[in-house]
Amino acid sequence: MADLVPDQEHPLARQFRGFIEDSGFPCVGAKSALARGQMNIMVARDLRSAWDDLRIYPELLQFIDEYRRDNTLFRSFAVLFEEPGGLGEDEFERHLWDRVQSLSDKDQWFGETYDNRVSSSPDDPHFSLSFGGEAFFVVGLHPGASRAARRFDRPVLVFNMHDQFERLRAEGRYERLRRTILDRDVALDGSINPMLAQHGEVSEARQYSGRAVGNDWACPFRRPGERDDAA
Repeated sequence: MADLVPDQEHPLARQFRGFIEDSGFPCVGAKSALARGQMNIMVARDLRSAWDDLRIYPELLQFIDEYRRDNTLFRSFAVLFEEPGGLGEDEFERHLWDRVQSLSDKDQWFGETYDNRVSSSPDDPHFSLSFGGEAFFVVGLHPGASRAARRFDRPVLVFNMHDQFERLRAEGRYERLRRTILDRDVALDGSINPMLAQHGEVSEARQYSGRAVGNDWACPFRRPGERDDAA
């Protein structure tokens, strides 16, 4: 039975590691996390379903706890979904935010406070997601992605802690790393990703799914207690 296979040894996990290790893959941060054995991988069932959200959330908290005990740079938590294999960009974006919203709802229900270093409003240039009191940036990959760097055979959500980016900035390493990734992305796709922007200029929520969106795009995420329909 597939669900008895340890996640790190699951065929999908092996395929994902190969995807990251490919010489053309542009994100050197992800390459470093994998090479150092610091990429936690979990295999879930279906991006469209809440079935595994109660498995994903505690794994995410465990990832945070590991980082707090050993905050060596370049750590990522990747959730690989076995299904579906044929989502378009609009569909993937919708289901990405469904999963993120569900995880955030659980975070609030368990009494976790939002990381006060970032904004919980997706329209704010300083927006980030927050789980377990730590800010996160999410990178989505799926087979229908228009950018090659985001095009994997199954849906994937990669959770990266913002604390790492801030530490890189403080060490004067962030801009050089970012430029390397952008240059490698141009080499892979022939053009720069129009959605990439520095944190603090526009809301990073526009970058999560990888779909190119216009100025009229509205993020569906709302932290519990901040929703329009809240009583």
